[in-house]
Amino acid sequence: MGMSGKHIGGRAAIVGLGATEFSKNSGRTELRLALEATLQALADAGIAPEEVDGFSSYSVDKVPEYELARLLGARDVGFFSQIPHGGGAACAPVLHAAMAVATGVARTVVVYRAMNERSWYRFGSGSYGFASTPIFENVNYGWYMPHGFHTPAAWVGMFAQRYMHECGATSEDFGRVSVAARDFAATNPAAFFHGKPITLEDHQKSRWICEPLRLLDCCQESDGAVAMVVTSVERARDLPGRAVVVEAAAQGISSGQQIMTSLYRPEITGLPEMGLVARQLWQQSGLTPADIRTAVIYDHFTPFVLQQLEEFGFCGRGEAKDFVRAGHHARGGRLPLNPHGGQLGEAYIHGMNGIAEAVRQVRGTAVNQVEGARHVLVTAGTGVPTSGLILGAA
Repeated sequence: MGMSGKHIGGRAAIVGLGATEFSKNSGRTELRLALEATLQALADAGIAPEEVDGFSSYSVDKVPEYELARLLGARDVGFFSQIPHGGGAACAPVLHAAMAVATGVARTVVVYRAMNERSWYRFGSGSYGFASTPIFENVNYGWYMPHGFHTPAAWVGMFAQRYMHECGATSEDFGRVSVAARDFAATNPAAFFHGKPITLEDHQKSRWICEPLRLLDCCQESDGAVAMVVTSVERARDLPGRAVVVEAAAQGISSGQQIMTSLYRPEITGLPEMGLVARQLWQQSGLTPADIRTAVIYDHFTPFVLQQLEEFGFCGRGEAKDFVRAGHHARGGRLPLNPHGGQLGEAYIHGMNGIAEAVRQVRGTAVNQVEGARHVLVTAGTGVPTSGLILGAA
């Protein structure tokens, strides 16, 4: 552990996992989805609902923890947090939960994400009512929205265009990420695109969304919920289920960071905030890229998967294109990515379904199980302040 165990690694464990089905129209409220997933996770952990004394989720979530607590019958809740920046927060609730149980602030923390992002509130609409709410973040958008930068796809498209120019990546390289994800989804019964693989030709024929992004470079919009239960490693030993240890957890805001565009940065071909997360994760865990057999890399848009591979040192700067051309990221490759199908193929539950896949991989219960997956890296959304985890066997 180093530093006399002064960091978070090895002190908390995920002991329960729950999820609803993933659909385009759940037919029920986000609160109900959250409760279904949470009750499943608690049952998996062998912990009674009333024992829950902590909650952590992230922004753009409309499920209040106090109502979830009331419906669960939780008695005394002493910890609750909601991390900002949407998908960039995906891994951070596990960090917050781990800190809470490691410091004795809470004993049983539920981490959750529930959303009807397809049937209710779609993120990429481009119409956010910013003009009537002139807070800092929205004024900031005013500098580039008049130029057509209205949606996450447009913001990432700008990064991707520059990355292609500087590193020689092509639309086909982005497509290789999508094809591999859909290949895994095709054999995952929980995936929305179960039984529906795509070819590189399908990717290249899919319509433009915002050049250089095609439709099949963009994640799905999904309804569903995922929840996990976090407690101390010591307590986990007395529980019936297979515990998964939080070996490392980190958040990152890097120099000049702003939401998606980072206007003031001198260059936009890297993701320095994810580089910061990477350095912390490697330092905390004592692991290196060579120790990772599979990773869940946040795939809201395919180009940022390539850049994340570089930030974590799985390949050199500008070399991720060669990594995917060699098929290292695909089924049977050196580092299969998103073996559940990712947000491109399984569902877009804002990254929480990716953490669930990492738990299953470490437990050895994944539908596309990767051999030797003792340590699994998970990343959160990029282009915004972000987070990451390494989960390992107890």
